[in-house]
Amino acid sequence: MRAVLAVVMLALLVAACGSKEPKRDEPAPTAPQPQQRPTPASALERARVHTELGANYYEIGKLGVALQELNEAIAIDPKYVPAYNTLALVHMALREDDKARKRFQEALRLDPNDSDVNNNYGRFLCDRKQEKESVKYFLAAIRNPLYERVEEAYVNAGICARRAGDEASAEDFFQRALKLKPGDARALINLSQLYYARGDIAQAKANLTRFMQVVPSPDAGTLLYGARLSRMMGDRNAMASYGAQLRSRFPESSEARAFEEGRLE
Repeated sequence: MRAVLAVVMLALLVAACGSKEPKRDEPAPTAPQPQQRPTPASALERARVHTELGANYYEIGKLGVALQELNEAIAIDPKYVPAYNTLALVHMALREDDKARKRFQEALRLDPNDSDVNNNYGRFLCDRKQEKESVKYFLAAIRNPLYERVEEAYVNAGICARRAGDEASAEDFFQRALKLKPGDARALINLSQLYYARGDIAQAKANLTRFMQVVPSPDAGTLLYGARLSRMMGDRNAMASYGAQLRSRFPESSEARAFEEGRLE
């Protein structure tokens, strides 16, 4: 009898050990949750990514890959204006003017007030001898109060107005650019050249001096221009300085040869 009782007690003890309850402060085990599938990016977001890739390839000169990315962006979202704008720039670089014009016009149909498109299309027209028409697109870009590159559009308008023979408007545009950005190099050199053509040598020299403070390493053409202005003003020291820079930095250039031969007219 005692042996049977011992066996029963042992069985109860083993059962108690195998069914240990969790502590009160332990969290109860939870069933595994199903993983959520990632939400696919919107068409707009995917178009933006392809456009940024296309723009990056355009910047480094890989135009074929840029075309692929930008066409993919338009296929994803046919209303994404930046894709059309950048695609037009790529076609410009490839000298495919008809395609570039078409893409610019498509972008403007989608958003007539897009300042980047207006500014770029204005440049396109100006470079193709449509200077008068180009100016209205620069002005359309400028009208946007949120545009971050207004001074660039003003300088572009000034360059094209001057090419069209409207020097008064050109001067006004350059001055407006300088009010927004007093150190704008393009506005300064173009304004200097405008005054030079007008015969106002003092103003031309003053704006060139400001330009040189902004761009301490100008190209050969600007150095020759500086030498020419200095000669006209009788400033032989400045003329010699420009010549020395031409000889040291651009010894094989046509500008250096012109200086050495005294062809400063």
